[in-house]
Amino acid sequence: MTVYANPGAPPGAAVSARPSVPRPLRFAALGDSLTAGVGDRVDGGWRGWAVLLAEALAPADGNVGRPADRPGGRKAKGAAGAEPAPTFRNFATSGALTRHVREQQAPAALAFAPDIASVVVGVNDTLRRAFDIVAIARALDEVCAALTARGTVLLTACLPDPGIMLGLPAPLARPLARRQRAVNALAHELSARYGAIHLHAADPEWVADRTLWSADRLHPGERGHRMIAAQFHAMLTARGLTLGPPPPQEPERPQPTRTEALLWMATAGAGWMVRRSTDLLPELLWLAGSEMRHLARGTANRLDARAEHALTRALTALPPVTPLARMGE
Repeated sequence: MTVYANPGAPPGAAVSARPSVPRPLRFAALGDSLTAGVGDRVDGGWRGWAVLLAEALAPADGNVGRPADRPGGRKAKGAAGAEPAPTFRNFATSGALTRHVREQQAPAALAFAPDIASVVVGVNDTLRRAFDIVAIARALDEVCAALTARGTVLLTACLPDPGIMLGLPAPLARPLARRQRAVNALAHELSARYGAIHLHAADPEWVADRTLWSADRLHPGERGHRMIAAQFHAMLTARGLTLGPPPPQEPERPQPTRTEALLWMATAGAGWMVRRSTDLLPELLWLAGSEMRHLARGTANRLDARAEHALTRALTALPPVTPLARMGE
């Protein structure tokens, strides 16, 4: 697939179906540690599904262009007369909240004028004290609207419940589950509003397969990142938007041993918990206390109803959808 830029159009305008000046396909990744590649370590850094997908967007005779400071970074190249190699930029950062995506990542991504952009975020919001589904909905809608207004094809995903992934006891897991359900419902709604390519990464089969997850139980391992990249590639291909073959799904490195996983949890994992405790622990204890009180009274359904009401309020507060600009239109 060749993308043709209109020399007279502003950066990021919807591309033309008629040949003008060919330019490389541009892929931007926005989000948190999942998209930053945590869990898929290569050459002392993180690679991840977005890099794997970007490589699979490259034509057979060229490599995807991406920053040299990324693990395995290569300069774009291609034979004369061949499809220009895609350009990839990863704006995702570990720990990012939806507001960080809107305030910091989205402006940079819009300046890059991507043809394809992934927006996968929200789990960190469920683990913060100031969880506000209305604010999350507003932020994500602004990002999705701005990207699609420029003709960008969106990639989105719903994600597993962190309480289940971490094996938390019910009084802690139930509040987090409500929050993650709300974030996932929002992802579904925005994906439908903006015609996004949506990955259902919260399916029970995905969650239950431990070979897909890293030692921290929150991020995919190499196999999981490869599966995400392969599934997005398949859905892009169904829309006629890919250039190269699908990314290999078999890992290049062995699965971490149980000893390695325990060592990680005792070192890096413990450090993560200490850093997050000042923000997360008080909120989780408050949520757990509220959960236990309602369970004892037999009124836990009220908490579910409040969460549903907040989600409904968030969705109804979204502005009307404007007509979408599409690649090739």
